[in-house]
Amino acid sequence: MTSVLENHPAVAPQRLSEESLHTLFSRAATANSFAPTPVTDDELRSIWDLAKWPPTAANFQPMRVLFVQSTEGRAKLGEFMNDNNREKTLAAPAVAVLAFDRTWHENIATTTPHLAHMTDYFAENEDPRLDAARNNSWLQAGYFILAIRALGLAAGPMLGFTADAIDAEFFDDGRWGTFLVINIGHPTEGSYRARLPRLDAEHTVHFA
Repeated sequence: MTSVLENHPAVAPQRLSEESLHTLFSRAATANSFAPTPVTDDELRSIWDLAKWPPTAANFQPMRVLFVQSTEGRAKLGEFMNDNNREKTLAAPAVAVLAFDRTWHENIATTTPHLAHMTDYFAENEDPRLDAARNNSWLQAGYFILAIRALGLAAGPMLGFTADAIDAEFFDDGRWGTFLVINIGHPTEGSYRARLPRLDAEHTVHFA
């Protein structure tokens, strides 16, 4: 059997350029508007092709993505967004609805073969299954935003929606649960609002 490492050999990490670090972190901000340029299917697939790689607990990978691009789809999604978010969603070239899969454990034998025996445990124990789904999905969402930025696109992550209504409209089998909506597009000069302050290390970091 060919291992994952044989398919993707480990390499020594290299420091990103200062410009790359600015793009991903220090100069990045939430986008409120976008250029009229469409976001292509290939660009959206490329986001996932990057976002799928970073770690999750035991490689469980419970996050799922619905890309909404059509005018009709965005209009329907907009019905379930809060007033201050609705216009942003309607105007965005593409929108990602991020959801956690309540039945993620059915893939353990594929994602984490050495823990395949845990499938029955999670099937029979809903609370730890949903805790793992939500916690790991939020972790994956952070990577997803970084992937959008890394590809030269702008991300507008938002809360402020009726999750149950989105689920009923788009995920009516009950397996997926919406937890975040991200508008995606090509940035313009006026896309970003001013960055709010961040806490410095003196307030947040200790060494032991």
